[in-house]
Amino acid sequence: MDFPEGTMSIGRLDEDSEGLLLLTTCGKMSARVRSNKVEKEYYVQVDGLITAEAIIALQEGVEIGIKGTKYLTNPCKVHFLEESPQFPERAKKIRDERHGPTSWVSITITEGKFRQVKKMTAAVGFPTLRLVRYRIANEYLEEMLPGEIYEVVNFKL
Repeated sequence: MDFPEGTMSIGRLDEDSEGLLLLTTCGKMSARVRSNKVEKEYYVQVDGLITAEAIIALQEGVEIGIKGTKYLTNPCKVHFLEESPQFPERAKKIRDERHGPTSWVSITITEGKFRQVKKMTAAVGFPTLRLVRYRIANEYLEEMLPGEIYEVVNFKL
């Protein structure tokens, strides 16, 4: 697909992350989506069976390091996912059940610090194994496959 001149991504996903990525030609739209007012929801597979205490700590905010400075994350929405989401298998294997149990949580943040979600889960003792951005505002990943593209006509914030 050919993109219009000036197309930019709204936010980033690091090399080991997956999921929804919005593209735009409007700098104002990009700034609004990246602001602390728009929710970004991630489905996160963590190492081990996450505890209620860890979920509460994540909800209340945890201390992480950002550029060598300690930072307290804002309170956020976190809940345990009873069933593992059915995403396509990753090209790069993570690990399998022989190495111990894993669990999935949904984490919804409005900020977006460098590798924030991964640092948050590590701070409560459950390192991230897989990170999938599932939602930005009212746009959902749904059944999209890796590399699939669709046009959002009326993006609502």
